Amino acid sequence: MDNLPAELVLDILGRIKRTADRNSVSLTCKRLYKLDNGLRIYMRVGCGLHPVCDALTALCNRFHNLEKVEIIYSGWMSKLGKQLDDNGLLILSSCCPLLKDLTLSYCTFITDAGLSYLASCSGLTSLKLKFAPRITGCGIYSLVVGCKALSVLHLIRCLSVSSMEWLEYLGKHEMLEDLCIKNCRVIGEGDLIKLGPTWRKLKRLQFEVDANYRYMKLYDRLAVDRWQKQSIPCEDMLELSLVNCVISPGRGLACVIGKCKNLEKIHLDMCVGVRDSDIVCLAQKSSSLRSISLRVPSDFSLPLLQNNPLRLTDESLKAVAQNCSLLDTVRLSFSDGEFPSFSSFTLNGILMLIQMCPIRELVLDHVCSFNDVGMQALCSAQYLQILELVRCHEITDDGMQLAGQIPQLCTLRLNKCLGVTDDGFKPLIESYKLDLLVVEDCPQISERGVQGAAKSVTFKQDLSWLY
Repeated sequence: MDNLPAELVLDILGRIKRTADRNSVSLTCKRLYKLDNGLRIYMRVGCGLHPVCDALTALCNRFHNLEKVEIIYSGWMSKLGKQLDDNGLLILSSCCPLLKDLTLSYCTFITDAGLSYLASCSGLTSLKLKFAPRITGCGIYSLVVGCKALSVLHLIRCLSVSSMEWLEYLGKHEMLEDLCIKNCRVIGEGDLIKLGPTWRKLKRLQFEVDANYRYMKLYDRLAVDRWQKQSIPCEDMLELSLVNCVISPGRGLACVIGKCKNLEKIHLDMCVGVRDSDIVCLAQKSSSLRSISLRVPSDFSLPLLQNNPLRLTDESLKAVAQNCSLLDTVRLSFSDGEFPSFSSFTLNGILMLIQMCPIRELVLDHVCSFNDVGMQALCSAQYLQILELVRCHEITDDGMQLAGQIPQLCTLRLNKCLGVTDDGFKPLIESYKLDLLVVEDCPQISERGVQGAAKSVTFKQDLSWLY
C-alpha cells in the first residue's frame, strides 16, 4: 500500500461504504488513517459523545473536511453525561468551515445563542431541528440572516417558535426549496402567506399541525381567513404534504393544491375542508403526479365550512384516473370513526384508478368498500407489485386466494384484517410467487398457516387492538 499513489488509495477508500469497515481500515497504518480522515465528509454521533465538548473538538479536528453532521440524542438520560449545548455549536461553527448540512435531534439544551453561532457558517444549505424546545423565532431569524445559502429548513416539535420574522425573511430571500414544519404549535396555515415570492422556488413543503393541541380549541378560522384569495406562484412544487390542516375554499392552501402543475407527490392526511373541486383541479394541473395519499377525517361536525360539501367522493378519483397517466402509488385511508355506509370512495372509484393508471403500489387502510370483488379486479392490474391491506374486513379467504393471480405482485402486507384465515393462503404455499409476505395482528391467521406462502415471511400477532 505504501507504493500506491494517493489518488488510487483514496479511490479504494471511497468504495468502502460501511463506517465500521472504514474505521477498521484506517487503523491499519498511519497513511490510511490520515487519508481516511481527509476523505470523511459525514459524521453521525449521539449519546456516546462524552465529554461532549472535548469529544466534538477531537472529531472535528480529525475529520477536517466534514460537510454533513447529524447529532441525535434520542433515548438520552442524564446518566449518559452532558448533552450538546451552545458551546458545542460554537465548536462546530469554528472547526467545520465546510459544513453544509446539519441535523440536531432531541438536543434539548441548545438555545438561540447556539443558533447565532451557526449563523457564521456561510456555506450551510440545510438545517434540520427536531425537538428543540428552547429555540425561538429569534434564534431562527439570526440563523437565516447569516446563512444566506440555506435552501432546506426542517422544524419539528420546536414548541417555542412563535415570532415569524424568519419566515418573512425567507419569503423575501427566495432561496428556500425544502420547508418542513411539523407540530410547531404556534405556527398555523395563515402564517405560510409570509413565504411570498419564495413560493416560486419551493419544491417540497411538509406542513403538519399538532392535532392534540388544536383539537383542544375550535379551529382557528381567523388565522385561515388572513390568507385571502391571491395568486400563489408554486408551479415548481414537486412534493406537498399537509397533515391536520384546515383547507378554506378558494384561498390559502386550497390555492396551493390547485396551482402545482409539476407536482409529483401529494399527501393529505386528516385535512378538514378538502373538496372534490380541489382534487379535480389538482389532477387537471398535475399531469406528472406519481403518488397520491389521502387519509379522510370522519368528524364532519366541526363548525368550519359547514355550508360547503366536505366529503371527497369518486369524482376525485375519477379526475385523477383520467388525467394522471403516470400515477404508480396510491394510498387511501379512513380514520377510525368512519362507518362503511359513509365511505367517501366506493369500489367503483378505486377500480377506475386501478384500470386507468399504472399502479405499482396500492395501500388501503380501513376502506370498507374494498372486498372480494375488488381483489378479483386486481387480477387484471398488470403493474401492481406491492399490495397492503389494513383493516379491510370485507376481504375473505375467497378474495385472498386470488392474490396469486395478480400478474406482477411480489409483496403482500396484511394488518388487522378480520375476514382472512389460513385457508386464504393455501394457493400461495409452495408457489414462491411472492418475495415477501407480512402478516400482522390478524386474529384468524396463524404463523403455521402462512409458512411457505412467500420466499420471506414475517408474522406478528398482538390482538390488544381488538379490546
